[in-house]
Amino acid sequence: MLNSLRLHLNEATFPVTCSQSVSMETRFTNNGMPCQNQQGNDESHELEHAAKPSSSVKQVACQEDAAPPAEIQQIGPQLKLVPLNDQIRELQTIIRDKSTSRGDFVFCADRLIRLVVEEGLNQLPYSECTVTTPTGHKYDGVKFEKGNCGVSIMRSGEAMEQGLRDCCRSIRIGKILIQSDEETQKAKVYYAKFPPDISRRKVLLMYPILSTGNTVIEAVRVLREHGLQAKHIILLSLFSTPHGARSIVEEFPDITILTTEVHSVAPTHFGQRYFGTD
Repeated sequence: MLNSLRLHLNEATFPVTCSQSVSMETRFTNNGMPCQNQQGNDESHELEHAAKPSSSVKQVACQEDAAPPAEIQQIGPQLKLVPLNDQIRELQTIIRDKSTSRGDFVFCADRLIRLVVEEGLNQLPYSECTVTTPTGHKYDGVKFEKGNCGVSIMRSGEAMEQGLRDCCRSIRIGKILIQSDEETQKAKVYYAKFPPDISRRKVLLMYPILSTGNTVIEAVRVLREHGLQAKHIILLSLFSTPHGARSIVEEFPDITILTTEVHSVAPTHFGQRYFGTD
């Protein structure tokens, strides 16, 4: 039966790219089933080894300047990393690759944003509840506690808004615009609009790239001026530098930072590539 399936896949007429072929082969392996080249298929064996070196080199290049675990731990427990797997590493690699088309860039960025948002929601408080199933049985589960909202730091933070709405349809989202002053080069607030009761809410602060941390620090200061405590802020980020994360934690020890990677080189081109202004 398995051999017949392999034969059918090999003779299929639909187009399969090299990356799709390698991905398909990987899924067979990860599920505990023998991949095609284990059965002596020399053509698939050559294809696998022809496709993997390029991807492998890119991943190694992205990881060689990554912050070591000891340095991440020194920043503090406030910094949390989304559990790393090959899917996330591939998304990180594609986003960092200068040859990636804008369509692929946006697609992969949206996928990575969704993963970060989902993990960020896990940091919010839940309460236990009991519901009745269609068959009349009782089910003990959980539900979000009320009072959550998002705040995006414009403009790149707006790229994360849809990912949050996809998970929480009715969530309210505030905005804040911070830019560097041309004369002093310091972060300056130009616009801020939040829900009127933001001081009583849990806030998911969205900013995809943490480089120096100055923009986020200024944004948190503005939120605190509106009565919000730092311990009620969860910063959602895709990429962070050690310096950026450390600066934020030193300034606000009660904040929570969630990111996929801590790396000495941040992809600061993110906003321009995502919105097509590069």
